[in-house]
Amino acid sequence: MKKVIVLGPAILVVFFLAAFIKGERDTDKPMFIQPSEQRMGDPIKGYNYLLTGDFLKSGIPYDFFIFAHGKGKNMLNREGKNANVDEGFNVVTNADSIDIVIPTCLQCHSQEFDGKLYVGLGNSFADFTNAGQTGKKLALLNMWKTTAPQKYRAVHALLQSISVVNPEIETDVAGVNPADRLAGLLVAHRNPETLEWNDTALLTGPANIVPTDVPAWWLLKKKNAMFYNGMGRGDFGKYLMMSNLLTVKDTSEASEVDSHFSDVLAYIKSLQPPPYPLPVNKDLAATGKAVFTSNCSGCHGTYGSDGVYPNLLIPGSIIKTDSMLYSSTLQATSFIDWFNKSWFTQTANPARIAPSAGYVAPPLDGVWITAPYLHNGSVPTIEAVLNSRLRPKYWSRDLDKPTYNYELVGWTYTVHDAPNGTKVYNTTLPGYGNCGHYFGDKLSGDERKAVIEYLKTL
Repeated sequence: MKKVIVLGPAILVVFFLAAFIKGERDTDKPMFIQPSEQRMGDPIKGYNYLLTGDFLKSGIPYDFFIFAHGKGKNMLNREGKNANVDEGFNVVTNADSIDIVIPTCLQCHSQEFDGKLYVGLGNSFADFTNAGQTGKKLALLNMWKTTAPQKYRAVHALLQSISVVNPEIETDVAGVNPADRLAGLLVAHRNPETLEWNDTALLTGPANIVPTDVPAWWLLKKKNAMFYNGMGRGDFGKYLMMSNLLTVKDTSEASEVDSHFSDVLAYIKSLQPPPYPLPVNKDLAATGKAVFTSNCSGCHGTYGSDGVYPNLLIPGSIIKTDSMLYSSTLQATSFIDWFNKSWFTQTANPARIAPSAGYVAPPLDGVWITAPYLHNGSVPTIEAVLNSRLRPKYWSRDLDKPTYNYELVGWTYTVHDAPNGTKVYNTTLPGYGNCGHYFGDKLSGDERKAVIEYLKTL
């Protein structure tokens, strides 16, 4: 949060836009991110495609999946065989008329909260600490190559990528996401023009597994760039369908899948954050709004019917949060070159990557439900975001039966004296730091309490 003494939020947007147009792109000043033209689509079709679509063409045969995993919870109220798998999977029929189970976007972009599933809420409970072992178990299905050729054809493309990817995306702590590493590894094995798979890597993949907290989908409607470091410019649909790289055969398949993602984007833009479910102290929230407007809105925007979101990229020298995410992207020149000359940029509705040394100050709609906080999920509550002295070095939350602190806004957590396995968040690890965003430290205790009450209303 950035203190604003004279200029109001709307004036700040104009100021930074004018500076951008003039070419005054001082790396020590916030920079306005220009908007890109986006495709229009049908949100209902997009929702149905997410829940039933075949955006992957390779998966695990349904009968075997149910035998190995049993039936899942039908939290999406789906019908047919889709009613028997969890929300992170779809049952689709492949070219050989075999029903297969494919992983979907909702593995990372949905989360159960107090017994209800919220599509679009980032999954902060996924555990990638043992991904390599999962890959080894799936590799056993290679036995079908000779014993069950049709089943092998159904799962081959998925096994091909999983065998390369899974051992390289293991995180040190449960609850964080290795999406950047995953994208880099998949890209490394695909021809940029044809998207065809190569068993040998065509370029050097990312050196680090950088942890991220999955952002809420409903924020995307306000943003001019995707991802925490604002590198995702151009068509958002192209980025949304990149999970297709897990099994895609070629650009003709990619084009068919891409044709649905204008609808998916429309659905995502239709999402609204869930309202805070408990009573709010209106007088205290009004005080908090005034404090927020004076100290935070210059970067995070204003809210309500006349709200303005600035779309500002905040340099690392100002935000001071863990820099590994943006620095790793800046160093991944082979990945940037691959993407910016690939099918993703050479077709209609192109996307492009434009990395920078900083992070986008995100919209705060529904922020109350999006704990943990900062781009790497290193801070368990909003209270600790606004008061860095309260941030624990080592902490854990119950990942199986979590409880939420509605007063401090965030997960109920336990402080530890030292690291202790993969269930304890260790902020001393590279990329896991809880430093930065010190703007709330100068507020008084009463001011912070008021701001928290106001944030519950967004």
